Amino acid sequence: MKDETMGQEDAAQDAEACAEALESLDRISLDEIAFDDSGVDVQDEPEAEAQSDDQDADDVEPAEDEADHEDTESEADDQPGSDTGEETVLLDSLPAEDSLTRELPGLGSAPAVDETIAMGDIPLPSVPSAHEAEVRHRKMSPKRRNLMVAGVVAVALVAGGAGYAAWNGYQQEQAAAVAANAHTMMSVQIGVHAAGLDCSTGSKIPVQVSGQDADGSSVSETLYVDEHGRGIKLLPGDYTLSIAASPIAADGTIYTVPTTKTQVTVKSDGQDLSAQATFKLKVPSADTVTDDQIDAAAKYAEEGGASSAAAAKVLQQAATARRDAAVNAVSAQKAQASRDADARHKATDLYQLDIPVEWYGKVATWQNGSTLCIYLGDDANTPLVTLVAVRDGETFTPDEGDTVLGTVSLGNGYTVYASGPVYPYVVPQTINGRTQNPVSTYPMDTAIELVELTTGNRYTYSQIKSVLVGKDGKADAATKLECDYIAQILLPSIKAQD
Repeated sequence: MKDETMGQEDAAQDAEACAEALESLDRISLDEIAFDDSGVDVQDEPEAEAQSDDQDADDVEPAEDEADHEDTESEADDQPGSDTGEETVLLDSLPAEDSLTRELPGLGSAPAVDETIAMGDIPLPSVPSAHEAEVRHRKMSPKRRNLMVAGVVAVALVAGGAGYAAWNGYQQEQAAAVAANAHTMMSVQIGVHAAGLDCSTGSKIPVQVSGQDADGSSVSETLYVDEHGRGIKLLPGDYTLSIAASPIAADGTIYTVPTTKTQVTVKSDGQDLSAQATFKLKVPSADTVTDDQIDAAAKYAEEGGASSAAAAKVLQQAATARRDAAVNAVSAQKAQASRDADARHKATDLYQLDIPVEWYGKVATWQNGSTLCIYLGDDANTPLVTLVAVRDGETFTPDEGDTVLGTVSLGNGYTVYASGPVYPYVVPQTINGRTQNPVSTYPMDTAIELVELTTGNRYTYSQIKSVLVGKDGKADAATKLECDYIAQILLPSIKAQD
């Protein structure tokens, strides 16, 4: 983070320097920049600069080298000529082919110097001191300083331009990547739950997609996913998803289509949207499936949910056959229930009733006038309960060994009494040999069945034997258990005869 901050500060300073350099360039006129190459000595000849500067500014001091040269010329003028009569000749006046060798007083002949000097022979410049730098700065003409500033600015502009070009190139690459992603189809996954569905043998789930992609283009299409929610490809954008119709399982199962709609945003390839978009397709009772549901499922299966139109047709036939079979089975059950109801329905001259479903098929009845006896299986000597209609105001006395288990007022001047043995109490005692005038003794299988039928199997035989009877031989708990159960399953069905 520190490096990034320093980098940003450096970039700001570079920008400020470039701005100042540009302002300096604005102050330099084209007339000042134009000059004759022959009038400027790149080897920093003070004389040429001084002469040029004198024409523009009289306040520029003469260069030290020029002053030294003038002193030398004065001294030369004061000295008498040499014995040989040689004249002092300026180097500029010598022909190009003449030798640069001349004799210096007292030194003899100097070595010849080739005027063509190799770059490698030029000595490296030394670093000037602060004083020398100040002197050079004062001697430098405004034109030269402006040219140097222009050079610095040019270098800065080139460097800044290269940096800007690199940054601009990076930005363009990023923009191109974003644009490419915006036009690339992205695979996404949603959540689906459809028990028993295998799309490799059945049809896929049609998903209705609507919304806008990253370009702002409207989207409205149907895509298909397998039982894992895979199969959707979309451009980046915002969409609303819903289930268009039921798929068809290989066995013909049709599912209940959820009515929920979910909004999602597609951003990247392989995105898992199951947390935002999950659809549960439940399996209804097959007999409740309609022709419209089957037709809609078959339509989408043919348009893309199945491998071919022929495969979609086979699945449609399987769905229809499954529904029809369920409808027939339900109809058969209803018919049988009706027959059973007729068989369970009993009537006397004063009342009518229905044999409890829990007892149906395990009991039989005999009837005498307004008396109806329900007994175990085909053993008429083992009654579960006996129903007797008694005129209101008259007394009723049950048979020996029986107990009144409940009563029902018919509202027509009669009351029906239900009586019978308290089997949860009687049976354990007869098995144990502790009978108190039992009607009869029972095999163990019969004893268990009698207890189940009269108590609704709320206790096991061993529990009845140890809890309801106990060692004291009292029948109160056993009697209450049987009375409560008879009052629940039998007495509510007893009505006065029409």
